[in-house]
Amino acid sequence: MDWREFESTIARFREDIRRAIQDARSESDLQDIRVRCFGRQRGFLREQFKRMADLPPDLRPRAGQLLNELKEWLEREIADRQRRLQETHLEERLKQERIDWTLPGTPYWRGAVHPIQQVRQAIEDIFLEMGYAVVSGPEIETDYYNFGALNFPPDHPARDMWDTLYIHGEWLLRTHTSPVQIRVMQRYRPPIRVIVPGKVYRHDEPDATHAPVFHQIEGLVVDRGIRFSDLRGTLAYFLQRLFGPACKMRFRPSYFPFTEPSAEVDMSCLLCGGRGCGACKQSGWLEVLGAGMVHPNVLREVRIDPEVYSGFAFGLGIERLAMLMFRIPDIRLFLQGDVRFLEQFRVDTWAFRDDVTS
Repeated sequence: MDWREFESTIARFREDIRRAIQDARSESDLQDIRVRCFGRQRGFLREQFKRMADLPPDLRPRAGQLLNELKEWLEREIADRQRRLQETHLEERLKQERIDWTLPGTPYWRGAVHPIQQVRQAIEDIFLEMGYAVVSGPEIETDYYNFGALNFPPDHPARDMWDTLYIHGEWLLRTHTSPVQIRVMQRYRPPIRVIVPGKVYRHDEPDATHAPVFHQIEGLVVDRGIRFSDLRGTLAYFLQRLFGPACKMRFRPSYFPFTEPSAEVDMSCLLCGGRGCGACKQSGWLEVLGAGMVHPNVLREVRIDPEVYSGFAFGLGIERLAMLMFRIPDIRLFLQGDVRFLEQFRVDTWAFRDDVTS
């Protein structure tokens, strides 16, 4: 093979492949051209590099340069054609998929904050406004923190009121969030003003008003000169902020090992306005929380002198308040995950109390 034949073959291929590239109408066409040019089996460039062995030695560098120039040209031409095809395809798609801005928007399902979380957040907001800190602690506790430090001796009959779920030895699932109050008083010196929200566990059979897992919020204040009137004023303000200024409150004597004196706190029935109905058993009152002055033995246990400091504590069930606020008849509805139930709460917790938000 002489040089003229080699050069002529390159020129004819270049012209033919140029027309083929221009006529390509799809990515598939370009892929066929790539195989024709660069294929490892019968690609044109591979064949021509093999034919260089038939040229005189002094012409082989020149032939190699010619083939390399052809390779670079092919790569540029194919890439340029590919870009133009993509632009054309995009323009066609834009014409076909033009958006009609007059069409109504696509509706979508909106979620809602769980009613338990709504009520919890509302309660936290009220106490944060009063200067309380929100703290949390472990849900698996020791007997000491759950009972011993709270003035429950090992043989105290009041332990039976808590229906405790024991894990192993002294470890148990906390029955109230009071253990966190002990941890706070051990770590910090008065003045102390905290609320403790969280899940608690008790061995209760599920029914309309009981569940083995529920949520509590407890409050604790310890400082010099804290009196029972401070507790009463705090709870009165809290209930009126939560349920409206018409809400009334009363205290009934009760017993808790960790407070002395202790009280059950009732509020006027939301349904009948205190006149008496089936919900309040014709009494006009609904029990909502327990409270009292921190027992001196509890203060001594955490090395706070009860002769210098005093305090009050209170606790309430979030589910209980949520059932009152949203008129929910069965506590089990909170845990079933029924979308039909949950989607009813796509409103702010405070929305139904215009007299409070105004």
